[in-house]
Amino acid sequence: MELNLSRKRQYYPIDPEAVAGLIADVQRKDGEIPWCEGEKTDNWDHIEAAMGLTIGGYRAEARRAFEWSASMQLDDGSWFASYKNGIPDERRRDANMSTYVAVGLFHYYMITQDVSFLKKMWGMVEGAIEFALDLQNGSGEVFWAILPDGEVDRMALLTGSSSIYMSLKCALAIADILGYKRPVWKESLHKLGNAVRYKPHRFNMTKSRYSMDWFYPILSGALTGIAAQKRINRYWKKFVIEGQGVRCVSDEPWITIAETSEFCIALSAMGNTTVAGFVFNWIFDKRYEDGAYWCGYTFPDMVIWPEEKMSWTNAVVLMAADVLYQYTPAHRLFDHGFWSGRF
Repeated sequence: MELNLSRKRQYYPIDPEAVAGLIADVQRKDGEIPWCEGEKTDNWDHIEAAMGLTIGGYRAEARRAFEWSASMQLDDGSWFASYKNGIPDERRRDANMSTYVAVGLFHYYMITQDVSFLKKMWGMVEGAIEFALDLQNGSGEVFWAILPDGEVDRMALLTGSSSIYMSLKCALAIADILGYKRPVWKESLHKLGNAVRYKPHRFNMTKSRYSMDWFYPILSGALTGIAAQKRINRYWKKFVIEGQGVRCVSDEPWITIAETSEFCIALSAMGNTTVAGFVFNWIFDKRYEDGAYWCGYTFPDMVIWPEEKMSWTNAVVLMAADVLYQYTPAHRLFDHGFWSGRF
């Protein structure tokens, strides 16, 4: 990893309520949060957007988002891959998209301490986790999805399995708060963590061009300490454009605000808060006049693409800002130290 830290570090203020308000403007009356006006909704990004609402103080709107997810959950604990206006669009059932509700709800609890809402949503969390664990292979990795014809797609994705690892931790934390014992979930968590750490050959390597495959094992806490730092160093030049941000994929000149923000969270989670602050400053001003953040842009020509104002992009910017500026008690959600020794 190489980064010029000689320049004075600056923190710029960000208004969580104003950015969250842009997410609230996209939310439909029934609680659904599409990518942007007129676009699809997937349950992972929908929950991410709800987390942005919570950070910004839009608690009622966040609860409506979780309630929408509960109302759309299928009998097996999953959701379809995407919806448009509440109608299923893609009928694949993705393990990772299902389990992320646990992260969103634990995040909501960290800010609100609302145990009653956790109790209300527990059935949704339990069903979602059980659905994903039914797709866990004996060697630990989680198969990607069940296809529309009912067949299991046995491809395992490193990014997806890493996200499920984080979801399992949050689900176990919720279970502990509510007084439920889930030893099978803990066993599954350890198996999944070992797969991410020690069995890279079990995952689809064609996805390694995506920066998320690089830092999600760290973001989730599956990789910590020296192992995390080695992974950061190994692929830094592949994905990081100094002064700009993080590429979405290694072979395209395209910086994305969401991936850069998530990378900042991963850096901070492992203790590199200073570096995270510098990287976040690169994207701080990449926003429209109304305060909504760009989805991404090309370099060096600086063409904004796509031009849509994505709800989930603005949410993850809020999450990164919360990590750096500590707006809410949830700023430690991804902190490796916060989770150390819990399970």
